[in-house]
Order: sequence, then C-alpha cells, then structure tokens
Amino acid sequence: MHAAQSDLDPLMPETRARFASFEDAYRALTPLMEAIAAVVGPHCEVVLHDLSGGDLDHSVAAIVNGHLSGRTVGGPSTNLGVEVLRDQSTDHDAHGYRGRTGDGRELISSSVYYRDHDGAVIAAFCLNVDLTPVQTAMTALGALLPAVRDDVGERPKELVGPDISSVLDEMIGEAIAAVGKPVPSLTKPERIQILRLLEERGAFRIKRAADKVSTRLGVSRVTVYGYLDEVRRG
Repeated sequence: MHAAQSDLDPLMPETRARFASFEDAYRALTPLMEAIAAVVGPHCEVVLHDLSGGDLDHSVAAIVNGHLSGRTVGGPSTNLGVEVLRDQSTDHDAHGYRGRTGDGRELISSSVYYRDHDGAVIAAFCLNVDLTPVQTAMTALGALLPAVRDDVGERPKELVGPDISSVLDEMIGEAIAAVGKPVPSLTKPERIQILRLLEERGAFRIKRAADKVSTRLGVSRVTVYGYLDEVRRG
C-alpha cells in the first residue's frame, strides 16, 4: 500500500505515476529515453534528472544525445530545477517552452516531474529539441524564393481560382474583410465602401457580379445598382 499523500502536491493529477524511490523511477523511465530519441532524431536530447537528493550540480542521471547541451551523466540541472525544489507545492510540468543552449542555439523543451509516495519531487524527465536544423532549412528555403518588391502591398495582385465566379467570390470576400465587420452589422456607408473597393478592382466587369454581390451583402440587386451609382458619381 502507498503511504498517504502529503500536503506537497495538491495540484498533481491522481493518474500520475509515483515511485518509492528515484531508483524505481530510473528503471521505469530510462527505456523511454532511447525510444523517444530514436524517433525524433539526434537533435532531440532526452534527460532524466535525479532531484531526490537536492544536488543540482550533479543531477543528470541519464542522458541521450547529450552533445546537444554538452552534458553527460553527473552534469548539472538548470534554473528550472532550482525553482522546482524551492516550491514543491506547485505543479511545475511545462510543455513546449523555449530554451537556449550555452552557445546560443534555440531549443523547444518540455519537462515532466515525478514524485514519491509522500509527494516529494524526485525526478525530472526532460526533452530538448534543437531548432537549428529547422531554422537552417527555413533560411535555405527563403533564399530560393524570389524577392518581393517594396512597392507590392499586402493585398495579392492576382487571385487565381478554378473559374471566374470563384475569383469574384474571393474579391468580394476581400472587400468585406477590408471593412472589418460582419455583413449583418454593415451600415449603408460601409456597404458603399465595399462596392467602391470592388469597383476599383474591376469586379463589376465580371458577368452577373451585381447578383453575387447582392447575395453576399444581403441586399437586393436594385440596391446594389443604387449604391454603385453613388460610387461612380462620387
């Protein structure tokens, strides 16, 4: 039978495994380390810290792909280990946070902490993924893309669709988005502004544009033509 839980961990979920000692945690968790590293690759460091004795200078009990941080067994914890041992009443698990190596490489990391049957933190299971390969690939891909001229605005100059009707739909959608309000909330001036944007882009040169615009704006075709007359007179 497990000993009664102490007051140390009120936030820990009941389903989290607990261990009688760090040695038990070591035996259970170390097989997972090679499995994770084998799937993710050599840019993923997997570390198991022994926090049971409070020696943060030599907490690394097992490590895979230690070349990432330059640590080996017997190596140190991080600033997070200090925070965990300072306040064990909090759930310190963290997923997908950013980190950095000593030589400046960016990491994305996750840490899971394990407790003994009395609620004391005894182990930290940590993953650190080096983002350098991804960043290098992004830089290389970026170099292959054509440069964008400074005079080209954010709005696309060309809308490519399977047919002219779908292109018109995109044009209407962009005009509505530019006004920035849902269609049912549009005022008359805002609807006129949408037609002005469409007129400037030549939308009404497309056959049956007025019908499609009236449907999208929830007004009659006569109303659309009335708004369009105002735009053209202005």
